Amino acid sequence: MANDFQGDMKEFAIVIPVPTFIERGQIHVGEKALVDHLDAYSAPRLVEYFDRNPCEPPIVYEMAVPRTAGVAGGRAGDLAKSLGVKIEAQYTVGEYDILILSAEQSSGLEQWLRQNGYRIPTGASAVLGSYIKQNMRFFVARVNLKEQAKTGYSYLRPLQVAYESPKFMLPIRLGMVNADGPQELFIYALTRKGRVETTNYRTVRLPSGMDIPEYVKDRFADFYRATFSEQVKRESMRAVFLEYAWDTGWCDPCAADPLTPAELRQLGVFWLDGGTAPQGRGTIGPRPIPVAPSATFITRLHVRYDAAHFPEDLVFQETADRANFQGRYVLRHPWKGGDSCPAVAQYAKDLGERREKEAQTLASLTGWDINTIRKDMGVKPPANDGGKWWERLWRKLN
Repeated sequence: MANDFQGDMKEFAIVIPVPTFIERGQIHVGEKALVDHLDAYSAPRLVEYFDRNPCEPPIVYEMAVPRTAGVAGGRAGDLAKSLGVKIEAQYTVGEYDILILSAEQSSGLEQWLRQNGYRIPTGASAVLGSYIKQNMRFFVARVNLKEQAKTGYSYLRPLQVAYESPKFMLPIRLGMVNADGPQELFIYALTRKGRVETTNYRTVRLPSGMDIPEYVKDRFADFYRATFSEQVKRESMRAVFLEYAWDTGWCDPCAADPLTPAELRQLGVFWLDGGTAPQGRGTIGPRPIPVAPSATFITRLHVRYDAAHFPEDLVFQETADRANFQGRYVLRHPWKGGDSCPAVAQYAKDLGERREKEAQTLASLTGWDINTIRKDMGVKPPANDGGKWWERLWRKLN
């Protein structure tokens, strides 16, 4: 769980339902660099192609441009027993003070949390109660400022919790009770068999493979945010989006260096056999690089959610689908040489049509104004040859 928390660290706290008791050894403070690496490796990206000289044989170059994104992730009260709250365990792990709680009723747990400085808004009881009925416990963490100061980090490191459960789910409802607007969540699933999808919400593939204008290269973050927002809008904020699904044994090409077996184990891939599995190979440009064992499949999901559109926790299933997919957008740089041959005139005509299509594609993906896009591209709208549209249908061509 890597949390993009904004504000004073002393105000940070999380309350997460868990299906089983958590021992001290099952909790670990991870490294932000691991999550950043996983993010860069699986992020939607740009590829660039350069048009060939129409008078010469083709030469194609490709360059990956990764986008990093952020991902969405104790004082015991004396009245705990009287409120039906049991403090089953308390630990300090790294910069976090952690409690494992169980409760008999939601109102008592809500009152205990408030008494101990947790900001629980009105309406939390119903959500807490649904987890209590499922016999779930509560993993409660807040920052220990003294321990945090010792780390030397200006940010909160990710929390890792290892446990076994037949429930393949992610509780999100409690975090929405006091959320300031819709929340953004990235889910990285590392599995043995294949792609992961949600079972109680639609899993939709992000649009991919489109040609977009050159200038987007310098505005890729803005482009991607607008594209994702537009897709969320089209799905009425009721879908989970697939951004990446790939076998770690290879990549074509890699948006970032592949994760090593050691990194995968640190991220929770417990089934690797000490790094002795066969190694695949991948490429970044012309340089071949070793890739992690193919016993691991990565799925990256992205969801924007709120209580009105996501009333249930996310429930997942691992599928046997190992088809590769990534959010990928293409820039095609035009040829600017001075050669002369019969093919040049046709290339110039095709280029004008292509740039107009790129503008329309960008407008469709992002919802941006088509005329503004054309202006940013430095192209004019298609010429109108006059007359009514039906007059042009049967006009004789000279």
